[in-house]
Amino acid sequence: MATNVNRSVVAVFVMVVVIALAGCANNPNQRAGIGGGAGALLGGLIGSQLGDHGTRNAAIGAALGGLAGGGVGHYMDKQKRELDRKLKAEREQRQLDVQRLQNGALKIGVASDVTFAVDKSTLNQRAQQIFSKIASVMRDYQKTAVHVVGFTDSTGNKQHNLELSRDRSRSVSQFLVNHGVKGQRVLTWGRGESQPVATNRTKAGRAQNRRVAIIIKPIVKGRKKQAFSEPPPLGQR
Repeated sequence: MATNVNRSVVAVFVMVVVIALAGCANNPNQRAGIGGGAGALLGGLIGSQLGDHGTRNAAIGAALGGLAGGGVGHYMDKQKRELDRKLKAEREQRQLDVQRLQNGALKIGVASDVTFAVDKSTLNQRAQQIFSKIASVMRDYQKTAVHVVGFTDSTGNKQHNLELSRDRSRSVSQFLVNHGVKGQRVLTWGRGESQPVATNRTKAGRAQNRRVAIIIKPIVKGRKKQAFSEPPPLGQR
């Protein structure tokens, strides 16, 4: 049902653009302006639907280009060094960490306590500063898919926690897009309380479980679909 609705939204948008262009047929400058704006909006719309529903889309990977297999490690190493440099203060204060995963991807783990108020999904001022730095690196390394994954602790209703984790991942994703990261690259995932990294029996453990992770996957030629596939479980328990 969701897929059909998304296709309908895109179809209606395309029809509106066609009508608008037809009405501007005698004005090349106006037509060009509408065409450029429509392309940006449609790209953002596709990226949004991709992120919300976890769709695998190799066509988007093709549009973004890809890395040659032999250059992936170097590309991701450079990206990690840049993230480490720009986020040095946050890493030293243990507000986040940056790790290399076995499949060549990168993981940025951001503590929820410096990101959201309790039971809220609006980014606070400190979080905006952190994600602004992350976005600046993402803009320079465009041959990657960016997965934003939200988590909660086990306090409260499971369904509420799942929705809260989704809302938080969407808030981060939208912030990244608003700061120059192409929407076609960004996917959102909410995993609620299902993948803790610490015990939920203590206040300190619950704080660790309230978190957001950003998984950065390389878009590799011949294997672009993998970049947009769902990240693996990210819990330790």
